[in-house]
Amino acid sequence: MNLPGATVIVTGGTGFLGRHVVDELRGAGATVHGLGSEDFDLRRREAIDAMLAALRPDAVVHLAAVVGGIGANRADPGLFFYENALMGIELLEACRVAGTAKVVVAGTVCAYPKFTPVPFSEDSLWDGYPEETNAPYGLAKRMLLVQGQAYRAQYGMDIVHLLPVNLYGPHDSFDLEQSHVIPGVIRRFMEARDRGDREVVLWGDGTPTREFLHVRDGARAFRLALERYDGADPVNIGSGTEISIADLASVIADAVGYTGGIRWDVEKPNGQPRRCLDTTRARELFGFEAQVPFADGIRETVEWYASTVTDPVS
Repeated sequence: MNLPGATVIVTGGTGFLGRHVVDELRGAGATVHGLGSEDFDLRRREAIDAMLAALRPDAVVHLAAVVGGIGANRADPGLFFYENALMGIELLEACRVAGTAKVVVAGTVCAYPKFTPVPFSEDSLWDGYPEETNAPYGLAKRMLLVQGQAYRAQYGMDIVHLLPVNLYGPHDSFDLEQSHVIPGVIRRFMEARDRGDREVVLWGDGTPTREFLHVRDGARAFRLALERYDGADPVNIGSGTEISIADLASVIADAVGYTGGIRWDVEKPNGQPRRCLDTTRARELFGFEAQVPFADGIRETVEWYASTVTDPVS
């Protein structure tokens, strides 16, 4: 797809990844509508139909999702399954009826089986059940891959499915009830530093590994896929490197200036034991490779969050 002059809808376009994708696509010359839930309720088919009729997009990038960390997934598994599946299923069907030329769907690394061999290959996606704490979310996203491939086979639709790892960076959510691990740990360490706490309690035992990708790299991957990739196969989007949660905590403590201790609450779940993606397909199919060094990205994220904190820590 040639982006200069194209009209693109980004669902979830006011959110964390969405605002960066909107900027990336506008920088490439597209007319972009970054939409949030206050614009159109994607759980209602009539709202989606109205959106497509009003804006007549050449492409849709579907990022809108109900997301959160382990705690949020454990608290609301039914909500995470229903709303994520419903939004995607109705959107793809509405795009089929409207004749939208291309749709890029954001899947999730949470769709992979709990014990996927590292590095995760896209070919392993169906080899088992996802890790239990986020399985409803992961399986809802898997169903959108099935739908996209089925619609390609029956209707000839160009639906692309990307599998991004955990993203981090400026404008992430730092709400302790909903945040992912990096913003959650940054906030806890900053507040503990400012209060002079001697230790911070973190979930699990620190041994699981995760892979992280700076949100600007993630946005660039979506732009490249929109421009250069038209295949049916899902594609991993990541940095290709993993770090243990314990080592991650040390990197964040350094960036924050937190010098206290860490107590691991082993009664809380670890989540999936390891996560690290094979990113060969993204590199070979549309030339994507991560660029932001991890330590630099963490420092930038800490500085951005510090700039938003105006209330003193109680």
